[in-house]
Amino acid sequence: MANKQPEGAMERTAAETGPPTLKTIAYMTGYSVTAVSRALRDAPDIGAEAKERVRLVAKQIGYRPNRAGVRLRTGKTNVISLVLNTEEEIMSLTSEMVFGISEALRDTPYHLVITPYSHENDPMDPVRYVVETGSADGIILSRTELHDRRIQYLSERGMPFATHGRTDMGIDHPWHDFDNERFAHAAVASVASKGATRLTLIAPPANLTYARHMKAGFAAGLREFGLEEIASGNVTVDDSLDTIQAQVYELMCSPRRPDSFVCGSGSAAIATATGIEQAGLAVGTDIQLVSKEHTSILKRFRPGIEIFMEDVKLAGRDLATCVMRSIEGVPAKDLQFLSYPNAGSTGDSPSGEYHAATRTAAST
Repeated sequence: MANKQPEGAMERTAAETGPPTLKTIAYMTGYSVTAVSRALRDAPDIGAEAKERVRLVAKQIGYRPNRAGVRLRTGKTNVISLVLNTEEEIMSLTSEMVFGISEALRDTPYHLVITPYSHENDPMDPVRYVVETGSADGIILSRTELHDRRIQYLSERGMPFATHGRTDMGIDHPWHDFDNERFAHAAVASVASKGATRLTLIAPPANLTYARHMKAGFAAGLREFGLEEIASGNVTVDDSLDTIQAQVYELMCSPRRPDSFVCGSGSAAIATATGIEQAGLAVGTDIQLVSKEHTSILKRFRPGIEIFMEDVKLAGRDLATCVMRSIEGVPAKDLQFLSYPNAGSTGDSPSGEYHAATRTAAST
């Protein structure tokens, strides 16, 4: 059972001003500061009733631990750093991931800090900064490459981390990924069933891991159904909407134009649909368009677009959990998760299809 405060402590605590502290909670609960601190850290020698009372009061008064004090006592920052490219794709990828991470960190001691960088900067810079300054206990990385220097660096320094995407480096590490190979193959199969014969893929940049997976699934689908690929002209989902639209319009005006497009992002699909319509053709009737996306915008933008959902909020929850478990010493092989599009379609769009996402442990 937690110890009660000595006489006179209440009067001293009641005089405090400023943000709520452990002393504030001690005053309001009648427990000692030490007992309150141990209750908030879920210490085994503190009873369940005391813990519940302390946590309830802490939540009601908006108590937040002093990070400097926590670091002095434990050597930990209680910070998870999301290293994020400032030019991440539009259509809410960033906000959905941040929301998912925040959900997972809720009711834990950890706080999320976003460490940004841009295409012009060395992606190693923010990672080195976090490690060398000790400003976080763990790191979440996005936009992984097949051979990613950041992962090599973090592994060598023993920093807990998780990645949005897999790698091909022989390093076992925590990750969450979407099965882009399965998505691309399913997309090809779908348009093939509607009579398509000439397909164009708007893929991610070649240096990113998921580009290889998406291209592999697309190529396998073409072989399986005996279809022809019409090259995209080297545009990628990272190109501007104007660039993608202009290239699609040019393809639509060519003698052997594609009759279907598979897009690796929602923003690329919007630009593709605009290029198709600029050429006087209709999405879903004249030209089939299939896309992966992270929100439900596309089916409202053009009902004829077939959609495969990637649940980025789920990815955020998984990644945050992976980092916390990695800090606790859970093996990396138990912290790898793969989400994928369901084979069946659901949704409320009049003519387009909508495929939900499912997640499983990669080892199963």
